[in-house]
Amino acid sequence: MEIITSTTIDTWDRFFRANFINSLTGFKSVNLIGTADASGKTNLGIFSSIVHIGSNPPFIGFINRPVEATPHTIANIRETKFYTINHINATIIEQAHQTSAKYPAEISEFDAVGLTPQFSNGINAPFVKESKLKYALELEEIIPIKLNNTFLVIGRILFVVLEDGITSSRDGYLHLDKAGTLCSNGMDGYYNTELIDRLTYAKPDKKTEKIK
Repeated sequence: MEIITSTTIDTWDRFFRANFINSLTGFKSVNLIGTADASGKTNLGIFSSIVHIGSNPPFIGFINRPVEATPHTIANIRETKFYTINHINATIIEQAHQTSAKYPAEISEFDAVGLTPQFSNGINAPFVKESKLKYALELEEIIPIKLNNTFLVIGRILFVVLEDGITSSRDGYLHLDKAGTLCSNGMDGYYNTELIDRLTYAKPDKKTEKIK
């Protein structure tokens, strides 16, 4: 078994190191965040750092890289307070990945990569029409992370847009495989999802069982 120390990691080429560390955390959700500025200019970016913060109220967070690296998404959210999160499916992998390119502010990634902006319920932030599961959020808090000049952006879910048959009518569970939702590993690997099992709520005095 190999042991790799932090001293060794520090000697690596930065791209090798970035690939290694990004892959080390394992499979992650990967989504497109849609925003618009006050004038209505749309922006779209790919993020694999989206996390559940709480269910009541329904808060979702994501990590925004330093402003110099990815300025447009966080600037638009600060300006308008609204944004969308859109699940990625296999039909739009290449377009979604291409949004990671550093386009200038005057170019919309929707136009550049060939995805369709879609607006709903009076929210100025665009959804991705081609996504089968997506939701709108309103900004609640931006927390600076001083260690590496990144930001934790926390929003409250306003409403969800999804195709029929994804939500379990029994308990609200979302069957993401039915939405074709993908996950990612590292900075450029995309994977299909497949349900293996669902298990009952764990209690110290009760055996965990499969949910049928």
